[in-house]
Order: sequence, then C-alpha cells, then structure tokens
Amino acid sequence: MQRRTLLLGLMGLGLAGCGLMGAPKAYRGPKVTQITVSKSRRKMWLMHNKRVLRRYNIGLGFAPEGHKKAEGDGRTPEGTYSIDRRNPNSAYHLSLGISYPNANDVAVAKAAGVEPGGDIFIHGRGPRFQRARGDWTWGCIAVTDREMTEIYSMVQTGTPIVILP
Repeated sequence: MQRRTLLLGLMGLGLAGCGLMGAPKAYRGPKVTQITVSKSRRKMWLMHNKRVLRRYNIGLGFAPEGHKKAEGDGRTPEGTYSIDRRNPNSAYHLSLGISYPNANDVAVAKAAGVEPGGDIFIHGRGPRFQRARGDWTWGCIAVTDREMTEIYSMVQTGTPIVILP
C-alpha cells in the first residue's frame, strides 16, 4: 500500500511538472515595441524602440524567396503586419498570429485569380517537427519550442512585425 501511494504521488508530481515546463513565465522586462524579421538572413529580433532585446535564428516557408502571393505557395509574407492573436494550444507548441493577409494582399490575390492564404504564425516546432531544419513551414516563421515560450511571454497582441526580404 505504501509503495502504491508513493508511486502515485511521484506520478502526480511528474505530471504537474510537465504542465509547468512549457508554460510561459511572466515577462517583466522592457516592452517589445516591434518584431523585425530578415528573411534573407534567417533572423528575427524583438525590439524595444531601437534596442534589440532578443535575437533568434528562424526557419521560413519552404519556398522562401519573394512575398507570399497565394494560398499554398510556401512563401512567408513580406511587409508590415501586426500580431493579431495568440494560440496557447498550437500544434506547434505555442504560436502568435500575424495579420496576413492585409487589404493589399487580398486585392493582389484577387487580381491574380487566387486566394491569398492566411494562418501565418510565429511558432515553435511542436512534437512532430522537433528535428526539422531549414525552411520547412507553409509560410510561417519557426523557432525552437524553448524560444517560442520566451517569445510568447514577451510579445503582446498588437505588436507590429516588419518582415523584410
């Protein structure tokens, strides 16, 4: 009986610890006023005004050259957008939504007779893509799960994101 009680107690602690591992901690530093992404350099910076708070190596869409023009093209958008939603239940650990497509993206896609696509996020790898390297997403910006936990705690909805070629 004692052995069973001890085993159940240890299992409970283990499960409690698992829940806390990926949970974002409260960020108490300077406000992130902008996210800057350089597609050509595969870098992302969290900025407070002109000061770099954090920098990350990133993966992009599997066809990284050029601006996203159509659903399924594998490109990451270029331009100025904002973080418009937060997903704590993402299949890719955690994710922050990017406000693509904007009105111009929709107009360009409509003129070309295609759908602009959407659901572009900054996200982690999640359990299925832990070993993914390089540019592997459908147009999103990918970092490690550990980095995504940090980013998720620092970046608020409404934060501008500038994605450079």
